[in-house]
Amino acid sequence: MIGFLIQRVLQALMVVIAMSIIVFLGVYAIGNPIDVMIDPASDQALREALIQRYGFDRPLFEQYFIFMNNMLHGDLGESFIYRLPVLNLILSRLPATLELALTAMLIATCLGIPLGLWAGYKPDSLSAKAIMGFSVLGFSVPSFWVGLLLIMVFAVELGWLPSGGRGPTTEVLGMNLSITSLEGWSYILLPAFNLALFKLGLLIRLTRAGTVEVMSSDYVRFARAQGLSEGKVVSLHVLKNISIPIVTVFGLELGSTLAFAVVTETVFNWPGMGKLIIDSITVLDRPVMVAYLILVVFLFVMINLVVDLIYGQLDPRIRVKAAS
Repeated sequence: MIGFLIQRVLQALMVVIAMSIIVFLGVYAIGNPIDVMIDPASDQALREALIQRYGFDRPLFEQYFIFMNNMLHGDLGESFIYRLPVLNLILSRLPATLELALTAMLIATCLGIPLGLWAGYKPDSLSAKAIMGFSVLGFSVPSFWVGLLLIMVFAVELGWLPSGGRGPTTEVLGMNLSITSLEGWSYILLPAFNLALFKLGLLIRLTRAGTVEVMSSDYVRFARAQGLSEGKVVSLHVLKNISIPIVTVFGLELGSTLAFAVVTETVFNWPGMGKLIIDSITVLDRPVMVAYLILVVFLFVMINLVVDLIYGQLDPRIRVKAAS
């Protein structure tokens, strides 16, 4: 297991380095933030002074190594627009995105897996067909339209839940969280369900397909012949054997939810990282853009690393194959 872990960590490190180069080159290849930062009527002397101040006159590879050296020391630069350290700016928005993404994945997992199991266990039943019909909505309906519909029904017409914002927060372990109170939950339910809808449909269909395949396998027939109850057959044999693709999808979707919650955050006015990156792209705030994208890469790599380690625990053959 230690060799398997070392191999995966080294692979993750190489991916982070490679992606940091791609992100840095990609961001610095688009536009010139000086054109946004100063008045077009400003003289050339002011323009040259700003270029020299921010190091834009240096070769690109030198700018990259300076950025990487500063990043390794915990300095991601200063925002051109907000005039704040980028790390502090991102960390101030990260808790809101984290709790929204984790709540959405919790909803998708707690509903998607049981519904998918039932749809695969009774594939010809009316309830299974209704579940699969509902799962299609998660793929086919745009999330912004669903968000507006949820606001119209539950906030405007019924008045049960607030239409947007984050609500009151409580500091927990240095992070401001809104899920510590009932009022905070009332603010997060609509955006979390809207964000979870696609993941919910995906997990339902994935779990259902795996269940149908496993239910017809020989070891399930043998378990039934031994007299095991249907509950034990499903929990011990079916769920365990379909867990690897579910873990894979969960890890990938968690990463994408953290990185690309921008539509939901915009519709529900949720003050997370998605709103920050859209504003930064609009004004070419390079330090924020680079730091955000590298953070996203790091989150994806770490999530995939954890998923790989979970693979090794679920199926020891993966560890043996990787070691060989």
